[in-house]
Amino acid sequence: MPAPEKIQIKIHKEPIRLSQFLKLANVVQDGLEAKIRILDGEILVNDELEIRRGRKLYTGDLVRFDKNTFEVTKM
Repeated sequence: MPAPEKIQIKIHKEPIRLSQFLKLANVVQDGLEAKIRILDGEILVNDELEIRRGRKLYTGDLVRFDKNTFEVTKM
């Protein structure tokens, strides 16, 4: 079975906080939902569990959530 494709999410400025990135990627509706998902251990950043919603993301970072992989890219 082939690996799932990465969904590229373009950001304007580096770094971006994890909670803001999840909202930009349209995987959560608001900051509260982002906080809950992060604290519940549903988010991996570069294949490591991440529980800090203020985690700074840079170009090339990979965020996995709900069977999807999102790649941080710069405009």
